[in-house]
Amino acid sequence: MVRCSCVFFRKYGNFIDNLRLFTRGGSGGMGYPRLGGEGGKGGDVWVVAHKKMTLKQLKDKYPQKRFVAGEGANSRVNALKGSKGKDCEIPVPVGISVTDENGKIIGELNKEKDRILVAEGGLGGKFFTNFLPLKGQKRIIHLDLKLIADVGLVGFPNAGKSSLLSQISHAKPAIADYAFTTLKPELGKIMYKDFKQILVADLPGLIEGAHVNKGMGHKFLKHIERTTQLLFVVDVSGFQLSSRTQYRTAFETIILLTKELELYNEELQAKPALLAVNKMDLPDAQNKFHQLMNQLQNPKDFLHLFEKNMIPERIMEFEHIIPISAITGEGIDELKNCIRKSLNQENDAYHKKQLLNLQISNTSHREPLFQNALASSRMDTI
Repeated sequence: MVRCSCVFFRKYGNFIDNLRLFTRGGSGGMGYPRLGGEGGKGGDVWVVAHKKMTLKQLKDKYPQKRFVAGEGANSRVNALKGSKGKDCEIPVPVGISVTDENGKIIGELNKEKDRILVAEGGLGGKFFTNFLPLKGQKRIIHLDLKLIADVGLVGFPNAGKSSLLSQISHAKPAIADYAFTTLKPELGKIMYKDFKQILVADLPGLIEGAHVNKGMGHKFLKHIERTTQLLFVVDVSGFQLSSRTQYRTAFETIILLTKELELYNEELQAKPALLAVNKMDLPDAQNKFHQLMNQLQNPKDFLHLFEKNMIPERIMEFEHIIPISAITGEGIDELKNCIRKSLNQENDAYHKKQLLNLQISNTSHREPLFQNALASSRMDTI
């Protein structure tokens, strides 16, 4: 396979979530053998997170996708210690994972101003290099965007995720009566009366086989890894991608969504999850909802309806199940309250765990001190 310093990116509309870049640290400066002078170190290449940056902006601003740091200054009579070369900074959005050409993770940028060193500058010439400078590190890196959100919407195409996002937030995603309305991640904020804000991500729709990258497969699944909790959205009447594919009931949809998450990364099933049963404004929706609730309360009684390879190892348990209509607004307020309640519980559990770890840590540090003090007091009495 031929490797070059060109850029590779996956594009959906104007949205880019992956870039391949060439980076090289600056070469060091020449040493000064006669006076023992040291050349300056070459500049380093850093990847730095900025909130208002996108990968498309990066691609447009730097079309060559080559990032090379400055060279270190040579040692000379009036400056025996050469100055360091100028660093090169690559501005990227928050939520970037940086990997090398072999797929090894170099680091992640999860908040504003996070920075990762990706190509180090070469040493300047000095005594142990025979005063000859070293070249900077050369590296091809991949920038992979994974959105960071409180809630990630999970559902097959046409479940009503885009309509739901527009109901619960100020986002204005594309909404239409065809599969794959969402071609790129859409973010919206739920605004509460006390000014609390919760970030919700509507991600490209899953289909059966997404774990092997069918449809938008990994395009969707990689983004959901960075959400705090999942909100499953299913059509109460079931789902059928096209006339050539099999019809699935709402219960079957949930089982298949769970299986896709498991096959991609079973850790996703450990995330807290809620279920929004959408399109309750349709005829016979109440009967279908009661049937779904019965199936969810006794899921093992219905697993014989599935092929063995479609059954997940662990059935998803939902903290809240809310019937809604993204069209009429039915159940939307209750859903927003449940989302907040669930996130608060998750935060409380996290803080309790941190406090417990701190207490255990403090206890383990105190015990030796107590034992030493006890031993010392016994020695004093002898």
